[in-house]
This record gives sequence, structure tokens and C-alpha cells, in this order.
Amino acid sequence: MSDETRQYWDEQAATFDDEADHGLRDPAVRRAWAELLLPLLPAAPARVADLGCGTGSLSLLLAEAGYDVHGVDLSPRMIDAARAKAVATGVQARFSVADAAVPPMEPGSVDVVLVRHVLWAFEEPADVLVSWISLLAPGGRLLLVEGRWSTGAGLAATDCEALVRQHRQQVRVQMLNEPSYWGKEVTDERYLLVSSH
Repeated sequence: MSDETRQYWDEQAATFDDEADHGLRDPAVRRAWAELLLPLLPAAPARVADLGCGTGSLSLLLAEAGYDVHGVDLSPRMIDAARAKAVATGVQARFSVADAAVPPMEPGSVDVVLVRHVLWAFEEPADVLVSWISLLAPGGRLLLVEGRWSTGAGLAATDCEALVRQHRQQVRVQMLNEPSYWGKEVTDERYLLVSSH
């Protein structure tokens, strides 16, 4: 990722959590994400890598449930916000400033790779996906929340599934068009891809 990308997300950090699905400040939206994600994870305290974690809302949601979470984001300001939220809520989670494409983790070192709205932004998503899958321990799970936005940007569910199926046999896609996840009605394509070995 470029310096321009880092600067862009640094500039977004102060208002990033204003979006309902970013800040998870609305209890109903927070509950919807918890009810979606927690049943898909191995038992706590499994190790979770939250790549492109932004201000750490999902990281902290999982850490509160007992998971060993390491959030990574390119933006120092996003990571500062995530760390501040962890301190304010008394939740234990680690956060690192790094490129989500090459996170500072050893191969086979995590049980879950969770990535929300990041894969679509890479020029070579297939290569990034290989990097992420390599982080998983045997039996590890890959969770990708992605979408094809109304602007035309993004990654269609069929394309994302095809990318993952090049490396993993067990792949399931669940559409996420319900307003409960976003705090508003959505008309574009949003989904969760789950892959377990």
C-alpha cells in the first residue's frame, strides 16, 4: 500500500466510527455483528488476526468475547484510535501499524483471519489472499466481509469465491443485505465469505 493510501486513511480516522458498521456504537448493529461472527469462530481464546482493522471495532468485539486478537492497519491514526478504545473499555487486544497485505505475523500462527472491506482494494487480490491463508494454523478459518459497491468499486461475491476456491475447498458465501449490519438500508452487494479447512 502506498503513502497516499496511508494518508487517506489517516485523514478518515477521526470520523471513521461515525458509520454505524465502523464504530458499532449502535447496540443493535453491534449485536448483529456479534451474532453473525461469534458462532463462526473456534472456541475462545483462539487467535484472531483482524487485518485492515481500522479503529478496531471488530477486534474489540471479539476480544470482549475472550479471543486473542491482533489488529493490523496501515494507518497510524486508525491504530491510535483502536488502542484508545481498548484502554477506554478495558479490553485486551494487540494492534500494529503495518500493511494488511503483509502483516507482521508468522505463517501458521493464527486460528482465524478476519478481513472486512479490504481485499477489494488491492491491485493483486489473489496474491494477498495467498499471504493471508498462509497465516492460518491447520484447521484455520478465513472470514472475508466484502462487497460490490454502488459506485462500481469492490469485489463481487462470485469473484471473491472463485479466488478463495483456488486455495481452499470449503467455501460458503452469505449475503449481508439486512439493514441490521449497516444501520441503514443498502442496495449494493455485501456478503460474508467463510472458508474452513
